[in-house]
Amino acid sequence: MSARRAYGSGSLTIRREATGREMWIGQWRVGDRRVKRRLGVRRASGSRDGLTRAQAEKEMRRLMESELALMPAVRLELLEAGERYLRHLGDVMERKPTTLQDYGIILRKRLGPFFAGRALEKIDADLVGAYRAQQLRAGLAPKTVQNHLAFLHGVFAHAVRREWANTNPVAALERPPQKGPDPDIQYLEPAELELVLRTAANPADRVLFLTAALTGLRQGELLALRWRDVDWTAGVVRVRRSYTRGAMSAPKSRRSSRAVPIADRLGAELERHFQASRFQEDDHLVFAHPELGTPRDASKLRKRFAEAVTTAGVRPIRFHGLRHTFGTQMAAAGAPLRAIQEWMGHRDHKTTQIYADYAPDPSHGRQWAERAFGGAASGESSVPADGSPTGIG
Repeated sequence: MSARRAYGSGSLTIRREATGREMWIGQWRVGDRRVKRRLGVRRASGSRDGLTRAQAEKEMRRLMESELALMPAVRLELLEAGERYLRHLGDVMERKPTTLQDYGIILRKRLGPFFAGRALEKIDADLVGAYRAQQLRAGLAPKTVQNHLAFLHGVFAHAVRREWANTNPVAALERPPQKGPDPDIQYLEPAELELVLRTAANPADRVLFLTAALTGLRQGELLALRWRDVDWTAGVVRVRRSYTRGAMSAPKSRRSSRAVPIADRLGAELERHFQASRFQEDDHLVFAHPELGTPRDASKLRKRFAEAVTTAGVRPIRFHGLRHTFGTQMAAAGAPLRAIQEWMGHRDHKTTQIYADYAPDPSHGRQWAERAFGGAASGESSVPADGSPTGIG
């Protein structure tokens, strides 16, 4: 049994169940989706239980209005929503051009093709999980895939605020346990650093490598360093800019703007480098191209560093390992981790924590172990009867 209705107003039918009970069934469309709902039991003649036809139609209209209210005002696919989000990040949030470039690559090369042809409301947590699995199978690092999902989360959060979507499926995705930083970081021991410096291709490279190791500055921060940023009086290098992908920009984060102490040796090396440079004005680059005064080529610089490492015969290490050299040596010297965090511009103290293993042992554990087990081979014990290792301050 059915009743004819105007187009777009849905249809009302009666379905008899196996028990003999009759149910009102409503059907209608929301966009390209067909909705079918049980409205209630049909009221039998002479009974007060169940729904009359008028009551069933009223319930169906209520449900239809509820479904329509949940329908996004604008039907967008992910690629278009992502492009709008990028414009928002650039125009309103003033994100760095390099950040927008990275997001654009993720959107157009990865997310857009995978979710092509699907409106935002058709993307759920299962589909996002399928994207994650596909990218991992393709060989992408877990952290890289997590960066993709972080951007996708931002796209959907923006879409929900703009009423292009009702939910954020990335927020519903179960995430794998977060792994800590790799404890096997690359760095050079002081003797290894000296070997690399001696094999540097030219004096300018030598002082740049030394500055990287003795300040922990990132490569882009080194290439953007001006003479005005070297405060000889205060004995610090002030990090104010970064040079990446052919453009000057603000440092990586708010904490990246910082002052880093200059060791006496580095101060002397920078002074000699200044005297030998053709570019000595305040706004000239410290590590400028020797002929042009422009920023040096980062790729060629990394290549020359790799050649110096190979020639020196030390452990393989990337240029970024010079930054870790600073962190490990500062920790080994007993510098507080909080200070190291500030000098290196880490936003999260957990990042700095990787250097904790290189810090001196305040509990004098080696002395305790020696007193406890040093005489074990001869059957003697160095621990007094009262259990306290004497002489440990």
